[in-house]
Amino acid sequence: MSANRSTDPSTDSIVHSGDDLTEAEFLARYDAGAYERPSVTVDMAVFTIREGRLAVLLVLRGGHPFRGRWALPGGFIGPDESAEVAAGRELAEECGAELAARAHLEALDHYTDPDRDPRTRVISLAYVAFVPDAPDPTAGDDAAAARFWILDDLVGPEAPELAFDHDLILADAVERVRSRIEYTTLAATFLDEPFTIAELRRIYEAIWGVTLDPANFHRKVRNSDGFVIAAEGRATPTLGRPAALYRRGPASTMHPPILRPDPT
Repeated sequence: MSANRSTDPSTDSIVHSGDDLTEAEFLARYDAGAYERPSVTVDMAVFTIREGRLAVLLVLRGGHPFRGRWALPGGFIGPDESAEVAAGRELAEECGAELAARAHLEALDHYTDPDRDPRTRVISLAYVAFVPDAPDPTAGDDAAAARFWILDDLVGPEAPELAFDHDLILADAVERVRSRIEYTTLAATFLDEPFTIAELRRIYEAIWGVTLDPANFHRKVRNSDGFVIAAEGRATPTLGRPAALYRRGPASTMHPPILRPDPT
């Protein structure tokens, strides 16, 4: 029996893999240009809190296509990079290596519409980053400007039209952030340590766009084992008794979760 054929009884067909060639011979003769290969990019939805509200980093495109439109930062994946490495590189370029090292980065989704980029077939692997206390960004070489936009300013008739399909990616990313903080401790990554529970509550309020009952929120946080741990000292008081300080605990998920209030 040829080594290049399979008669596995679990299949109904014989698989041919290249006319009795060894794998090395097959790969040496393989024509990589026989199939069209799309380009692949990473697009980054980088979130922070500004003015007590959720904000996302956008760059103003300085060149075609979509010159003059705002877009999520990102770039093409290098030939020797994984998507995760490329996403980390892009995050460091936009926010600086030190801040990127403190950020939470996770894969969001892939976007494959054949017409999403007018240049050629481009597949986007999108990522979400949670960045604490981000400074004003500096535009890269290929961008005319960069800034954090309050999400509310990206909604309505006067909102800027985003490049490519970045409105779709952004909508998916916002929902990811809002849902993730229900069941995980990721909201605390928006804060520098130590922090107060009131500061943590304001993160939830900024992301969800709601007002939460302070006492009820405090109880839920303290009842979630490993969410926060006590830190030394007290916060500088503004009114009344100085608040206790906390650090991020070892838990990554919350039991029970802190669920979003019903908008209705």
